[in-house]
Amino acid sequence: MTVPLEAAAAPAPLIQVERLSRHYGSGDQKVIALAEVTLSIEQGSCVAIMGPSGSGKSTFMNLIGCLDAASGGSYRLASEEVAGLSGNRLALLRNRRIGFVFQQFNLLPRADALENVMLPLVYAGLPAAERRKRALVRLQQVGLEHRLHHTPAQLSGGQQQRVAIARALVNDPMVLLADEPTGALDSRTSLEVMALFQDLNRRGQTLIFVTHEHEVARFASRIIGFRDGRVVTDRAHPPADAKALLEESSRVFL
Repeated sequence: MTVPLEAAAAPAPLIQVERLSRHYGSGDQKVIALAEVTLSIEQGSCVAIMGPSGSGKSTFMNLIGCLDAASGGSYRLASEEVAGLSGNRLALLRNRRIGFVFQQFNLLPRADALENVMLPLVYAGLPAAERRKRALVRLQQVGLEHRLHHTPAQLSGGQQQRVAIARALVNDPMVLLADEPTGALDSRTSLEVMALFQDLNRRGQTLIFVTHEHEVARFASRIIGFRDGRVVTDRAHPPADAKALLEESSRVFL
């Protein structure tokens, strides 16, 4: 008699939050920024977080990025409970598992591209030779191997954002968080950046980005909408192909 094998358990989500909340103040002065949000995000996902100002989307990003502490609920990153961790432990988690890309790039103005990308590895305590090696790989990945020694002032906005993306990737993060990553860029450069994000995602990088623009959210495969601190929509979405749109726009202007 053959005994059927038990089905293998599905892997745990990379990000799992249950009744996650964040409020400020108390009593009559209490402001609820996030209200008992429950959702999960699988490894390898490309997710857009949308909502108007004050909807809770940035608060949610800060919590899953370990930049802020929840007032209640549970947050598990790669099956590790984050709620209740000390400030030092949160900082270590951020540096090792999470990469950040911001709207304003946040590059050191007097450092060149290579030095900017190596910076997180300095905090990680890696030797100089290893820092340089890893930074070179990431700058090549974003197509800036010919701009290693250019400072931010010598780079275009799109190139500065590529440096910021390389810096975010240099520690091999589990998840890349991008906050309005195209907000300071023109439409064509925005397409270039989203094409790069999609390429990273196809290679297995988990990507979550906050945006208020539908033109940006369309490149995600899942769109989560926030309003008044709550999730109001959560749907799978056939993503637009940024690279194809970029090539199409190039033909138009030929």
